Amino acid sequence: MKAILTRTPLSVLAGLAAGLLMAAVVLIGAEARGEVFEGRVGLLAQPVPGAQTPYGEVVSLGLPAMVELARSPSVLEAATHGLGISPAELAKSVSVELVPASALVRLAVRAPTEAQAQTAVSAIAKAMVTADLLAPAGKLRLVDERAELTRVAPDRPLAFGLALAAGAAATLATATVVTLRRARSVGAALGAAGVQHAVTVVREDDTDLADRLAVLCAAAARPARVVAVAPDLADRADALAERLPDKTGEPGDGSAVIVMVHKENPEEAATVVGLLPLSSVLVAVVLA
Repeated sequence: MKAILTRTPLSVLAGLAAGLLMAAVVLIGAEARGEVFEGRVGLLAQPVPGAQTPYGEVVSLGLPAMVELARSPSVLEAATHGLGISPAELAKSVSVELVPASALVRLAVRAPTEAQAQTAVSAIAKAMVTADLLAPAGKLRLVDERAELTRVAPDRPLAFGLALAAGAAATLATATVVTLRRARSVGAALGAAGVQHAVTVVREDDTDLADRLAVLCAAAARPARVVAVAPDLADRADALAERLPDKTGEPGDGSAVIVMVHKENPEEAATVVGLLPLSSVLVAVVLA
C-alpha cells in the first residue's frame, strides 16, 4: 500500500481526496434534508342526473378552479386539524393536475411522514368534494379511498448521481490546481536562479515523455543530458537518457539539459542551474 501511494502522483491523490470529500458532502446534504412523502388521490367530475344546467360547460369552467380551491383557506384549515402543520406550510406542498381531455383531477400533497401525507390529501380531497363547486350540473367523486403514497425525498439515485458528478468535478479541478501550482513553483525557483526562458515541466509517468523531450532537444540543436538532483534518482535519470535519441552530432555547443527532481520538492531544480556550463541550456524539468 505504501509503495502504491509513493508512486501515485500527488495531484492524483489530492484530486481523489477532494472528490471523495465533495461526494460525501453531497450525500450527507441530501440525507440531512429528511424524508418527504407524497400522497396522491384522484377526483372525478360526474354529471348530476336531471340537472338543467349544461354539464360540459360547467365542468370546462369549474375544473380549472380546482387548483385554487385546493389551496383555499377553508379547505386548508379543515385539512390541518391534528397534523401539526400550518395551513401556509401545507399550501406549499399541495399540487393539482388536470388530466387533459377528461374530467379527472389528480391531487397530491407532500408531508414529512406517510401518515401526515395520507391524512392531509384525504382531508383536502373530502373538503373539495364538500365544496360542491360544480353544482348543480355536476359533482366531484373521490376515486381513491386510500391515497397512493410515495417517498420523494431523499431521492437516493439522484443524490448518488449528483455526488458522482460533483466528486468527478472536484477531482479534476484539484488535480489541475496541484499540477499548475507545482509548475509555477518550479518556474518561480528557476526565475530566482536566473533562468529567463520558458522551461517545460513534465511528469516521469507521462506516456509521451521521451518524445516530448526529444522534440525539445531537437529544437535546442544540442545533445540531451539528463541530470539527477539526488543520488536516488541517478538510475532513473540514466534510464531516461537511454530512451532519448543520440544527438552527439548536433552543431550546437554544449548540451540540452533535462533535470530530474523529486515531485515533492520541484524547487530542487534551481540548485543545478548555477552549476551548468554557459554553453548548456535547460530545456525541461522532470518530476519523478
